[in-house]
Amino acid sequence: MAEFVKLNPSELTALREVNPLLMSYNVEFAEVTGGTFWKAYTPGQIAGTEPFYVKPSKDGIAAMYKDLMQVYPPIDLYNPKLRKLTKDLGTAWMRVSGTWATKTYYDFDGEYADGTVPEGYLNVLTKEQWIGVLDFVRDCGLKLKVSVANCPGLHSAEEPWPSTEAEKLFKLSKEYGVPIQAAEFANEPNMLEDTGFPEGYTAEHYRRDADLFASWLKENYPECLYVGVSDTGGAPVSFGKLGKDGGTGGVEQLSRHSATCDELMNGLQVPVDVFSYHYYNGLSDRLASVMPAGHWDPSEANGEEYLDVAMAFCRAYIPFRDKYAPGTEMWVTESGDAGGGGDSWASTYLDVLRTLNELGGFAALTNGVIFHNTLAASDYGFLERIVFNPRPNYFAVLLWQRLMGQTVYASGEPVRKGAHVYVHSRKDGKEGKVYLIINNSETESTTVELPVDGTIYTLNGKGGDKRATVMTLNGRDLVLGENWELPDLSGAPVAAGKIELAPMSCTFLVV
Repeated sequence: MAEFVKLNPSELTALREVNPLLMSYNVEFAEVTGGTFWKAYTPGQIAGTEPFYVKPSKDGIAAMYKDLMQVYPPIDLYNPKLRKLTKDLGTAWMRVSGTWATKTYYDFDGEYADGTVPEGYLNVLTKEQWIGVLDFVRDCGLKLKVSVANCPGLHSAEEPWPSTEAEKLFKLSKEYGVPIQAAEFANEPNMLEDTGFPEGYTAEHYRRDADLFASWLKENYPECLYVGVSDTGGAPVSFGKLGKDGGTGGVEQLSRHSATCDELMNGLQVPVDVFSYHYYNGLSDRLASVMPAGHWDPSEANGEEYLDVAMAFCRAYIPFRDKYAPGTEMWVTESGDAGGGGDSWASTYLDVLRTLNELGGFAALTNGVIFHNTLAASDYGFLERIVFNPRPNYFAVLLWQRLMGQTVYASGEPVRKGAHVYVHSRKDGKEGKVYLIINNSETESTTVELPVDGTIYTLNGKGGDKRATVMTLNGRDLVLGENWELPDLSGAPVAAGKIELAPMSCTFLVV
C-alpha cells in the first residue's frame, strides 16, 4: 500500500540538539602503515551479477584470509584529490584505529627502517607516516581520535600496561601542534586475544589496564576525551542479524574468547567521558560462508528489519550508557553496513538508504557522533581506495552535512515501509525545517503533502538501479567535474500541494 505523509513544520516538538560532528569517519591504522586489508569486490560482484564465495576452512577464518585479503600500500594522505574531497565534507572527527592499532609499534626513531617488525607486534608506524596523519588532520580542519597499542610486544597479560608507546604518539602529536583530542584504550576489547591483546588476557586484565590508561591520560593530557569501551558484542543485537536470537551476535564464533560490555565496564575506577560502541548490520559477503546466519541477502537491504538494526543497536546500548556513563554522549566509533569490509553493494546506491536512515534514526534517539567505516578504504569507504572517486554514500552524507541542522524534531510519523521521516532545523540557520523522507518500497510511491513552497533534493540510483554505482540528484548524475569539482548539488523549487516520491528514493525537503 502506498504511504501518505502530511508535513506540519510549524507544529513539531524539538527533541534535542545533536553534535554538529555527528557525521564523522575512520581511517584505519592499516591504511596509514600499509598492510593487509579486505580484498576488493569485482565489478560483477558489485553489480550483483557475479556471486562471491570463499570455501570455508576447517582451520577457521584465519586460514581463509589469503582468499579474503590483500596487501595494500600506505594511503597517500597528501593526495590533493583526497584532501579536497575531505575538506568538502566539512569539519568532522577522524578516528585512526582498528584492530591493527592494537598491534602497531611506533617506530619514531627509525629503528626498524629495514622493514622488520619487533617481536609481539604486527605493524610498524613511522614518524613520517604519523606526521602525514597530523598534516592531513590540520589541513582538512578535522579533530583526531585514536586508540593505542596493547599487545604481546608491549607486555604480558600478567604485567600491567605501560604507557611508553602511547606517550610516543601523544607527545609527537602535541609537539607538532595537532594534539590528539579523543582516545579509547582499545578497539573492540570484547574480542580479547583476537583483537591483539596478550595471550590469556581477560576482562579483569582489561579493566586493570584501561584504568591505568585513563589515569595516565587524565594526568598528562587532561584536554583529551576518554572514550570507551568501543565494543561490539556486548549487547544482544551485536552483529545485526545474528543478534536477533538474543545472544551476543555470534562474536563467540569469530573469537576464541570474548567478554560482554558489563564484564568490561563493571568495576572500572575511572569513568569514561564518552560512551562508545561499534555497529554493523551484519557480516559481509566475505564472511557469509563462515557464518551464513549473520549475512543479509541484498533483497533484504531495503526492508524494515534491516534498516532498524542501527536503531536496535542504539536502543540496546542506551541502558549501558546510562548505567556506566550517565549523561554522556553516545559515539558509534565504527559503523557500516557489514563487518568484514562491507557487502558487495556497500559501494552502490542501495547502501545510501541504510546510511541516511542511520543518521536520522540515531539523532532521533540520542546525541553523539557516528564514525563511518571508512573514509577511503574497502567497499564501505565514502571514497574508492587509491583513486578516491566518490561513491553514492559520499554525496548522500555531503547533502546531510549541508542541509540538516543541529536541532532534532519529532516527525510525528511512525517509521514504516515507504515512510522513514526525520526532521531537523536548517543547517543555514534560516527559519524552517528540513525533512529527510526515505521511501524504501520497491514498488509504491509515497505521497507527501506540503503546506508551503519548498526546495526538493531527491536521490535515486541511476537508471532506477538500486545497485548503481552512480547516484542521481533530481535526475542529474552525481559525478566529479574537472579538477575534482563537485557536481551541482542544488535543489529544485517545489510548490505547496501533493508530490510523489518514487520507490527506493531518499528525499530532503527544505520547507
